[in-house]
Amino acid sequence: MIQKGKESKPHIGIYGRRNNGKSTLINILAGHDIAIVSEVPGTTTDPVKKSFEITGFGPVVLIDTAGSDDRGQLGKKRIARTLESLNNVDLAIMVITHNRFGEPEKKLVREFKRLDLPFIIVYNKTDIERLREDTKTRIREYTGARIVEFSSKNGEYPEEIISAIRSAIPGSAWKSPGLIGDLLNYGDIVLLITPIDVQAPAGRLILPQVQVIRDLLDNDCVAVVLKEKEVDAFLRKTGIKPKLAITDSQIFIKADASVPHDIPLTSFSIVLARYKGNFELYLKGTPKISELNNNDRLLILESCTHHISCDDIGRVKIPRWISNFTGKHLEFDVVGGLGDVPRPVTDYALVIQCGGCVITRRQLNNRIRRAADAGVPVTNYGMAIAWVQGIYKRAVAPFADLHESAGSYL
Repeated sequence: MIQKGKESKPHIGIYGRRNNGKSTLINILAGHDIAIVSEVPGTTTDPVKKSFEITGFGPVVLIDTAGSDDRGQLGKKRIARTLESLNNVDLAIMVITHNRFGEPEKKLVREFKRLDLPFIIVYNKTDIERLREDTKTRIREYTGARIVEFSSKNGEYPEEIISAIRSAIPGSAWKSPGLIGDLLNYGDIVLLITPIDVQAPAGRLILPQVQVIRDLLDNDCVAVVLKEKEVDAFLRKTGIKPKLAITDSQIFIKADASVPHDIPLTSFSIVLARYKGNFELYLKGTPKISELNNNDRLLILESCTHHISCDDIGRVKIPRWISNFTGKHLEFDVVGGLGDVPRPVTDYALVIQCGGCVITRRQLNNRIRRAADAGVPVTNYGMAIAWVQGIYKRAVAPFADLHESAGSYL
């Protein structure tokens, strides 16, 4: 499966039948050969991502996929992986040729529309066969998408394709709202409580902490970064009253005791829950922790892949905390990265999603939407930890006024 990982650039997927020129189109957009091209149908067997800059557009990641008309048992698996990659792209380009617009193309269009994924259509190989008016009319009636006619053999600069990409790609693929800047004013001081323990990476901060610091700087605020054992002395000696305190979820109890209750307190994970996830969905799902029964199975979605420590937050601490809080015997499945879920989502009583600092908003929401559509409650790492540690109301309060329905869950 294609994982967007730490790439924040827009992701564009190239789809279509075998030998329609998808890889050739990627090479033209890149300005050099980065995809293997062959006259043999099926040269590209699995989705492969390639990062480069489209001249006249900007840096992107293009996803080269297997043909949508692949055959045989192995072909079916390749098509399934191609369709799965749709969850991780911001724009789809469907490449067609020879006036063919049949079931393989219609299936792709249905998936585009189901996922609310913007797409354009490139009619390739016009040097061999021009696009007929009746075909063009049929495609437009079925898709409503922009159609660009192109020939890779003519050595044309793909200006119209780039223009179509620029028009179709959503602004959210480039720009995202700030994490907490909308809650703050110029010069506000924010206290960032960052424990340095065995799980902290050597010589650097973890990505959510870095992202919050950058957001504060972008909004002309002051970030005060310290370890949890320094909070009491800092507040006592300086007399500073921060506008907001943000802590690592794992030390919520310590932070709750150290930070006076007239200072709003939340966690990095909850900041990300509001920024990237479906906060309303999390607010509804979190209280379900108190309704878990013996032998319920929970799914923990950890969007990054990292070295697993003996006290790992997703694999060890959260399962332990929830089990102790409920007093129930519970089963846990943990999926790292954007890997496949081992069971049907309906087998789970609750899904717990991490903050998702290394994936996009679209990827995260496509991930949890499967559970939501199936009626399975969903929560977030930080919100689940706050719930079982008894400080949920305080932890979500900085954002509660942004969500009218929050009151019924507090």
